[in-house]
Amino acid sequence: MTTPTPPPAPAAPAPATPTPPPALRNFYENPAVPVASGDARSRRQARLLARALGPVHAGVPPATILDIGCGDGTAAATAANTLTGHRVIGVDWSQDALRRARTHIRHVVRGELTDGGLPFTTGAADAVLFSEVIEHLVDPDAALDELRRVLRPDGHLLLSTPNLAAWYNRGLLLAGIQPVFSEVSLRGIHGRPGTQVVGHLRLYTARALRAFLTASGFDVIRITGAPYHDVPRPLRPLDRAACHAPSLSSILIVHARPHSNNHTP
Repeated sequence: MTTPTPPPAPAAPAPATPTPPPALRNFYENPAVPVASGDARSRRQARLLARALGPVHAGVPPATILDIGCGDGTAAATAANTLTGHRVIGVDWSQDALRRARTHIRHVVRGELTDGGLPFTTGAADAVLFSEVIEHLVDPDAALDELRRVLRPDGHLLLSTPNLAAWYNRGLLLAGIQPVFSEVSLRGIHGRPGTQVVGHLRLYTARALRAFLTASGFDVIRITGAPYHDVPRPLRPLDRAACHAPSLSSILIVHARPHSNNHTP
């Protein structure tokens, strides 16, 4: 007499992406918290994407572009002016941010990178703008997985984030001073220049960002730089010049595409 084989144990559920704690969510709901590093970054990022997508013309449908973490919509509106003819959709988890975004852009959708993912089908987007969001995330790995899911296999990711290794941060660290963009508290700035608390949890150098994106299933096409609007006026020519060496620039802008071997034919 044979002993029946027991049924296999059910697979353990996949771990959920951590949800930011309520205090952090409340912090980002505050309209006084700055949401972008300036129009220069938005324009540069949009120009890179416009060149990648090409113009809209007869027989070619407009691209669907998701601005994920659109905030108040001002950056998306700046991008839309460059991406003429394409469809820009602002996406944010904050209802307050979306109310403000509706005054700047036509299409807005509530969505989160956590709690079930974005409300779009796999491969729905031709391009994703991910502007100065990644430095605020508890789980950036899961976020990049979700961005890769909603992108078409031949889609484009335009990601921007402050540069930990910006030219002035190198000097500050040598002097034993906390670098700009880094924060040790949500209540105030301690040990570094500046006055704005914006909730940065993670910071990247150009090398680290390239390696992280590659490990997350993207091919990095190009990394370029953008200036930071809050640099003191006398130093702004230096800040603009540093953009020619992205590893020294204030803001990193990355153009990446999903690895071709991530998708089956």
